Amino acid sequence: MKIRTRYAPSPTGRMHVGNLRTALYAYLISKHEGGDFILRIEDTDRERYVDEAEEIIYRTMEACGLEYDEGPDKDGGVGPYVQSKRQEAGIYMKYAKELIDKGEAYYCFCDEERLASLACTTDDEGKTYTIYDKHCLGLSPQEIQKNLDEGKPFVIRQNNPREGVTSFDDEIYGHIEVDNSELDDMILIKSDGYPTYNFANVVDDHLMGITHVVRGNEYLSSSPKYNRLYEAFGWEIPTYIHCPLITDEEHKKLSKRSGHSSFEDLVEQGFLPETVVNFVALLGWSPADNKEIMSLDELVASFDYHHINKSPAVFDMTKLRWMNGEYLHAMDPDRFYEMALPTLKEAVRSDVDLRRVAAMVQSRIELFSDIPEMVDFIDEVPEYDISLYTHKKMKTDGEKSLALLKEVLPLLEATDDYSNDALFSLLKSYGDEHEFKVGYVMWPIRTALSGKPMTPAGATELLELLGKEESLRRINEAIKKLTA
Repeated sequence: MKIRTRYAPSPTGRMHVGNLRTALYAYLISKHEGGDFILRIEDTDRERYVDEAEEIIYRTMEACGLEYDEGPDKDGGVGPYVQSKRQEAGIYMKYAKELIDKGEAYYCFCDEERLASLACTTDDEGKTYTIYDKHCLGLSPQEIQKNLDEGKPFVIRQNNPREGVTSFDDEIYGHIEVDNSELDDMILIKSDGYPTYNFANVVDDHLMGITHVVRGNEYLSSSPKYNRLYEAFGWEIPTYIHCPLITDEEHKKLSKRSGHSSFEDLVEQGFLPETVVNFVALLGWSPADNKEIMSLDELVASFDYHHINKSPAVFDMTKLRWMNGEYLHAMDPDRFYEMALPTLKEAVRSDVDLRRVAAMVQSRIELFSDIPEMVDFIDEVPEYDISLYTHKKMKTDGEKSLALLKEVLPLLEATDDYSNDALFSLLKSYGDEHEFKVGYVMWPIRTALSGKPMTPAGATELLELLGKEESLRRINEAIKKLTA
């Protein structure tokens, strides 16, 4: 049997990290087995529909490399792949009426006032909900027809049993049993004629031949009702793969208000799409060899959904930053320069070689936004305390640094070759002559040039970048500062 998975997002805004993980896992499961991956747009929730959100879905899928085999723009013979178009074709009402004929569903004409009067039940987590009392199930065929003829608003509800147990199997959570008394007669067709998500996804998954359904574990509680629909139709139940909850670092559900809950949030913060994909893949799953940096092709080759964890996955920003840094460090230098250039132009106004600056910072940053603070000394030396010249490991202090700067200044004034290699040779020869270690010579110079305890490059690289005139000016200023 050929595996067929689907990603069925609702166009309600930016793609949440949890939804991206669902799409990614569905893609990896199908591609690992040489199967088909389908994109279906579930736009039947008109109240939450957001203009342009559908375009966000396409853009995100493309940026993440999640190429689908069938979708709204790739007909595979089981379309349309947009639910509103399937609604126009009358698909959902047809199947809802089939369930009515079988006694597995019924018309409900209860108004909001009556529904609000129903008794509330509290679950184990303290959440209150109501279970419909099947009032309209007892309506006679004549009463139903009369209400329909009068145009009375209605919904179509699933007819679930009140006694017994419904069980199902999930690949991650195992065998699960639910008391039927907890199963509400969920709405299949809403009063506006549109199907609910719960009904439409069952119908569409069957008609599209979906073999493996991947979704978040918040749908575990609804799965018994889905299974009863499959059984009512006489359809084969797909393999269920429910993914664990994603939490923030305080172990609370990752909120949209966190500022980094969507793919586009993360990209705007400077994270690379390939980093996000890699990171999201590891939110609840890990390869057998525990490798962490993996391309999409490597993920396809390694992904085994049986290794998905039940425990909540923590969205660790520190790890995400580290991972992004690993991708930046390994990036082709030309691509890095092109991507860093906008930030470099904003951060550096001096007439220096920005490509050289990019080369200096590439191995030292985790995000492009790290660049400005790292290179702010290039335009102007910041205010700094002379205690910066004291370095225990280099065995130098303000007095020794002053003496050294005064001695190397004439050497730097006398040479016109400000290439890194030539400058390093010059200063090393000076150090060898005076039996100074290289660090003892370079630390005061680097401090004088940057006014910072850490720089993206060594002293001779900074001399080359800044050039002779600016370098000598800064060293003279440092001598004055140390003399004062």
